[in-house]
Amino acid sequence: MLLAIDVGNTNTVIGCFDGDKLVESWRIKTDSRATADEIALLLRGLLVDEPVPEGIAACSTVPAVLHELRGVFDRYYSDVPTVIVEPGVRTGVPILYDNPREVGADRIVNALAAYTLHGGPAIVVDFGTSTNFDVVSDKGEFLGGALAPGIEISVDALAARAARLLKVELVRPRSVIGKSTVEALQSGIIFGFTGQIDGIVRRIAEELGGQPVVIATGGLAPLLLAESETITVHEPDLTLIGLRLVFERNGG
Repeated sequence: MLLAIDVGNTNTVIGCFDGDKLVESWRIKTDSRATADEIALLLRGLLVDEPVPEGIAACSTVPAVLHELRGVFDRYYSDVPTVIVEPGVRTGVPILYDNPREVGADRIVNALAAYTLHGGPAIVVDFGTSTNFDVVSDKGEFLGGALAPGIEISVDALAARAARLLKVELVRPRSVIGKSTVEALQSGIIFGFTGQIDGIVRRIAEELGGQPVVIATGGLAPLLLAESETITVHEPDLTLIGLRLVFERNGG
């Protein structure tokens, strides 16, 4: 069994692979203050009914958690082959970025999974703390992309700065023209972010000069799938799949 761990700024996704099949996964809140022992206790609780890991692949956008993860692997899984995605790890993805070290490990992992599953050119739209648009060429190269504020942090900021506007349930309203403050907010969130997604994707496609496959992933992706005119594929486990591929490329 391969244990894959994707640590994001808001959520951490953990998955178990039997060969190339994802057999179990969990999504939990990321706690940047958690110690190595606390993380190890959490993993043991989640994996109590799973086989002992024969390999571990991980990536993290939170340096504090990555530091503690290293402690977990060294103390509790020292005999398990482990790959942490960071500079120097083989991914097979050429990074055509001014400074490749600036690119988050999750973006490269997503690019690898997208190209392996669907070929290129491709655009990965990752709905997380930020909304990431990652562009992959027809040769599997990471070309760059765009970063926008994520849905949840935008909603939180609006509620915090506007005295009469509260956080609302993120669901599709009855119509674009809201008949209440709640519906008006829902309309602005759902259709506003859909317009952002489709607008940026179309501009990227124009620069690419082709018809890329557009892959949605991330915890909030289902919110906009039915509304978007440009998203063609939903891959909720894209990052975990990419971690498995990186592990295999590094001798796993």
